[in-house]
Amino acid sequence: MRGLNLTNHLLIAMPGLADPNFHHTVTYVCAHGEEGALGIVINRPLDIPLEQVFAQMQIGCEQPAINRLPVFSGGPVQRDRGFVLHRPAGQWASMLRINDSIGLATSRDILEALASGSGPEDVLIALGYAGWDAGQLEREMAENAWLSTPATLEILFEVPPERRWRAAAGMMGIDLSLLSTDVGHA
Repeated sequence: MRGLNLTNHLLIAMPGLADPNFHHTVTYVCAHGEEGALGIVINRPLDIPLEQVFAQMQIGCEQPAINRLPVFSGGPVQRDRGFVLHRPAGQWASMLRINDSIGLATSRDILEALASGSGPEDVLIALGYAGWDAGQLEREMAENAWLSTPATLEILFEVPPERRWRAAAGMMGIDLSLLSTDVGHA
């Protein structure tokens, strides 16, 4: 698995992955290299609307549809830090450009733009992220903890969160209900 780069891929938790942080999750890999990997879980909405984040940050928003956007649990690392996965990538004060159309911003300016109606077309707001040390994700892949497939805008932004796990696997022609939860190699 040397040289494996899963940036802009989805990690689909195998049914047997027991870690409660990742059980039945889909994680979008924002960066993957020799130092490790960073991703955002895209199918775990919290019971927090964006309006609560705006209130905490003292950002006014008069747009009900924006205020009602769900905030996701992006992963177990830095759960108090906000991340905005968005398309188009645009230019924000603090942003990781994932590809030509998708970025991950961590700066206040993108939230202010959303509140004013001038933000990106598609967004997923998350608290926390998933992180892997150097070689850790590669080991987990070798241990069959994850399936991976190139990400699509449809899975990231259009499919309802509760359907993303099965839909992502379905893109690969895999029915997760038919997979064993036993871990091992054939």
